[in-house]
Amino acid sequence: MPKWAIWAIVGAVMVLAFGSQFVSQPTGEKLSYKEFLVQVQEGNVKDVTINNATNIISGVLTNGGKFTTTGAVQLSDSDEQLLKQNGVDYNFKTPQPNWLTSLLPIILPFAFVIAFFVWMQRRAMGQAGSIMSVGKSKAKAYQADKPSTTFTDIAGYDGVKMEIKEVVDFLRMPERFKEIGARVPKGILLVGPPGTGKTLFARAVAGEAGVGFLSVTGSDFMEMFVGVGASRVRDLFQQARKMGKAIIFIDEIDSIGRKRGAGLGGGHDEREQTLNQMLSEMDGFETTEGIVILAATNRPDVLDPALLRPGRFDRQIIVPLPEYEERLAILKVHSRDKRMGPDADLDTMAKASPGMSGADLANLVNEAALFAVRRGSVQIESVDFENARDRVVMGARRESLVLNPEEKRATAIHEGGHAILATVLPHSDPLHKVTILPRGMALGVTWSLPEERHTYSREYFEDLICKAMGGRVAEKIVYGHLNSGAANDLEQATSIARRMVREWGMSDKVGPMAWNGQQQVFLGEDLMTSGREYSDSTAQLLDEETSRILHEQELRAHDLLTRHRKGLELVAEKLMEDETIDGATVGRIVQEAQGETATTSA
Repeated sequence: MPKWAIWAIVGAVMVLAFGSQFVSQPTGEKLSYKEFLVQVQEGNVKDVTINNATNIISGVLTNGGKFTTTGAVQLSDSDEQLLKQNGVDYNFKTPQPNWLTSLLPIILPFAFVIAFFVWMQRRAMGQAGSIMSVGKSKAKAYQADKPSTTFTDIAGYDGVKMEIKEVVDFLRMPERFKEIGARVPKGILLVGPPGTGKTLFARAVAGEAGVGFLSVTGSDFMEMFVGVGASRVRDLFQQARKMGKAIIFIDEIDSIGRKRGAGLGGGHDEREQTLNQMLSEMDGFETTEGIVILAATNRPDVLDPALLRPGRFDRQIIVPLPEYEERLAILKVHSRDKRMGPDADLDTMAKASPGMSGADLANLVNEAALFAVRRGSVQIESVDFENARDRVVMGARRESLVLNPEEKRATAIHEGGHAILATVLPHSDPLHKVTILPRGMALGVTWSLPEERHTYSREYFEDLICKAMGGRVAEKIVYGHLNSGAANDLEQATSIARRMVREWGMSDKVGPMAWNGQQQVFLGEDLMTSGREYSDSTAQLLDEETSRILHEQELRAHDLLTRHRKGLELVAEKLMEDETIDGATVGRIVQEAQGETATTSA
């Protein structure tokens, strides 16, 4: 019942109880009792009515006027005799009380008691209803016209679209598959890193097929009550069957689909019962019912094998990080509603953003727009994209950090060493720019544009380690001592060298053998089977080979920077002046310095 209805009922009761008293109040000229007696003596009063309950005397004068006055509780004998002597027609009136007013003192206590018990009953029923509804599915249902996303809204990923298009064709034209006897996969698992658009693909399938769409996350099945997860799974599939043709999308399925009985302390009973119910439901309906299950995860290695067998999730579609062409298309999609400047080069940004997902690229474009607004510009220009990329990858620029001249020159020498080696090494990625402006946790950054490749040679990794050693070696050559600025460079170089030896077989002494890192228990591996798989002598050999690679590349970096000492000094001076220079400028400085060195030697 709405609140206004309660107030309306209270008002109606008040009117019924006390309204009659206000309506029956006499009207007329108000006189004092003394004035009333004077009027009686003068013969000006025609008749009066005396109210025994309120002692109000009302009457009519001989000239037709009306009057009211308040008398004593009871008329005295002299006053009554006065009325008789002057021929005043008087009578006494006792008004009857309202029946509701009489019953109200009796009814109200019972009404309050009854209302209290009704409120308690409804409250108990509400709590019971909420408890009984715990087992209901929390899936969000979208009708056929709601998922407006289609494949045209997804840039790139043509291979993924081709694989998943069969689901759309089956939901649209199931007769074609029945005629030839083909069976569409019951479940399709979308696998890929976070932000690659797995959820977007599921919505696009629903939008293309024009069927109902039920979206739920894996965590929605879990509750503190035992058996709730399994109940929600059953309710989810019942909702899908009521829709006829429908798509069930389960995001982050790894939260309920992990390997059973794995990990420290055994499995979680409630999660395992939820998984068992899902396995049963997937086996319990046929593809002719028009129900297709889509699921997304970025951790397929932890899923239970029973979930991935044929007849359940029997098709896995990899949604990888976008390549250069796909990154360019994604940038164009997210730039459609932005005001782009004539010098905004999306092609360069696509090349400069390897490893970024679709979500990262969308954030990159948005950050560029924010930088444009911050500059007071009405359009997004190339400098905004540069700042946005540096902001996303390296962090915000630390305006409050001011380096003293000595620290600034040391940073210029350090970054100059990286830049020189990135320019002269034959297998290194092309140098894009170098800066000594502090960003994030770094005092300076040397940025390269990695070429689009999928396999890497030993020479490439050796050049990568050599380039990482460039800052440390440059400081040692110029100043003759070391500082703590190369900590991140050493960490990166050591990680690459260790993987060259342990995983990629790029050590002649170790040979064609690979040892991955220790598996974590939470990934579904058993605690007793994980651990080191090689002997102490092999561990010593791995450490020796890792150390050898690092020392060799440090000596190589020292030799190259010694030969290009003049170019290192010039690049550092240019950085001290401009703070940021591009790769072409560094290349020109190195060539000019090399030419001067050759002329001096001759």
